[in-house]
Amino acid sequence: MQWTLVVPLKPLAEAKSRLSDTADDALRPGLALAFAQDTVAAALACRAVRDVVVVTNDALAGRELAALGAGIVADEPGSGLNAALAHAAATVRALWHAGPVAALNADLPALRAAELARVLERAAAFPRAFLPDAAGVGTTLLTAAATEELRPSFGPGSRARHRAWGAVELRLDAVDSVRQDVDTGDDLRAALALGVGPRTAAAGARLLIAEQ
Repeated sequence: MQWTLVVPLKPLAEAKSRLSDTADDALRPGLALAFAQDTVAAALACRAVRDVVVVTNDALAGRELAALGAGIVADEPGSGLNAALAHAAATVRALWHAGPVAALNADLPALRAAELARVLERAAAFPRAFLPDAAGVGTTLLTAAATEELRPSFGPGSRARHRAWGAVELRLDAVDSVRQDVDTGDDLRAALALGVGPRTAAAGARLLIAEQ
């Protein structure tokens, strides 16, 4: 089974506001783009992934991620993350593939293709499934079989909501890179310890230089 991944990305100028304790306004857009680039590149390298579609209205991010091989869908209907994901999943199935779809966070800079493959292969056993984030309260991946609606409910406390709405919680060891999203400075340090992709590594180096 091969999946289409839907990856949501805010306008870069608005992204990663909770990193303000670690990166200033001038650096955060570049970090957000680097996170997304490394996430998309790793996802496209995954054997279980057919294609990656990024949901964004940011022109720069759209160009950069399309250059990596991602499809781009406009962030519609403009009423928040979950509405955008539901719209993108429906668009993918109508225009590209009527197969299984997964929503994946755009801020997984340490993502490993092999770990993502393990998660998706396990998710294929269920109509809907999700993977909790490293903090244990959110969600980094939500999957839906070809016959199922995605029904995303990302945001604070999404782990409990996805479970309550019938998605199976995936319990796998050694998939830390798929769980380590980055919202705060501590998250970024945890991702760096796992080993991030080249674009985040370069952006992190610029951050260290700016701090000196």
